[in-house]
Amino acid sequence: MTPSIARPSDTAPLYAALWMMGAVTAFTSMAVAGRAVSIELDTFEIMAWRSLIGMAIVALVLSLGRRWHEVTPRHPGLHLARNIAHFSAQNLWFYALAALPLAQVFAFEFTAPLWVLVLSPLLLGERLTRPRAIAAILGFLGIVMVARPGAAPLSPALLAAAGCAVGFAFTYMLTRRLTAEAPVARILWWMTASQTVLGFACAGIDGAIAAPSQAALPWIGVIAAAGLGAHFCIANALRLAPATLVMPFDFLRLPVIAVVGLVLYGEPVGPLMLIGATLILGGNYLNIRAEARRPTNA
Repeated sequence: MTPSIARPSDTAPLYAALWMMGAVTAFTSMAVAGRAVSIELDTFEIMAWRSLIGMAIVALVLSLGRRWHEVTPRHPGLHLARNIAHFSAQNLWFYALAALPLAQVFAFEFTAPLWVLVLSPLLLGERLTRPRAIAAILGFLGIVMVARPGAAPLSPALLAAAGCAVGFAFTYMLTRRLTAEAPVARILWWMTASQTVLGFACAGIDGAIAAPSQAALPWIGVIAAAGLGAHFCIANALRLAPATLVMPFDFLRLPVIAVVGLVLYGEPVGPLMLIGATLILGGNYLNIRAEARRPTNA
């Protein structure tokens, strides 16, 4: 540890929160861009081209920073498991994005932190504290008020939105394990490289891979840059704080995307949305304050 004037126990949750604000912005941008390109590309094609551009961006950053020495083949199984989980979840997310209101997709996605809270004590050895549990419960109540399960008939898009949460939960937990062993540059390189291969392989199953048009190409660029930015922010947040703190803060994406859906697509925001957002933000505030006050060895 390097010396610091402020105690890590005080500052780490706050810096993790700032990193997650960056992730919120990136994910919101990616949702808008994903809906824009879903008209002409299927989910595998979106993932293939997004990953290819992302790999080029990572390669450029590594070259400019002379950091290729950080890209090693260590822990290949862990990288592969993380990237398959993320690839599957992201495809389900893009599929749901084209068919459901943005706030509803994000609400279903936000069951991922609940899976993290359940599984992280088993897989990561993290302790489920009372504030973390309360934050998750408040977030869950807010999600129920926004999503209103049962208000719409069961559909493949709803199943995809629900299923992506499980994949994202495993992605977050595996990222947490990787950040203890690997630098962020290595994680991002193997993510983009492996998902480029997976994307083009899956996109080519039907014998045809559509290239993005001139109108869609900038949106693909946004998806690639936002996806990398989101993962960079999340990886750094998880370096500073445990998954059970970082992921409940991600609930902030829900009210943000609801406003975006209202402004850009006319998707309504009713009283339940406002109450649900208040519960979500209240839970996150409680969690961050509690984590900032905990001793380092807690």
